[in-house]
Amino acid sequence: MSKKKGVLQKVSLISAMVSYVLAVVTGIILYFRLESVGSDNPISASLMASTFFFISVGITLHFMGKADIPSFKVDTPEEK
Repeated sequence: MSKKKGVLQKVSLISAMVSYVLAVVTGIILYFRLESVGSDNPISASLMASTFFFISVGITLHFMGKADIPSFKVDTPEEK
């Protein structure tokens, strides 16, 4: 049974999706850049690193957002 996700987990999932989109965008820019100047260019190398970074961040944030984290609230005993 899945528990209700907290605000930070929802933000993590949204950030993961944004990171995936940025990885696709940098991958497309990289594709066109490699056709024109090749992979020896420093800008092409930085685009490769950016694509890898966005994919890695997206995977990490996705797992954090989908995790089933238990409640860390301390139950106080009822006093009579």
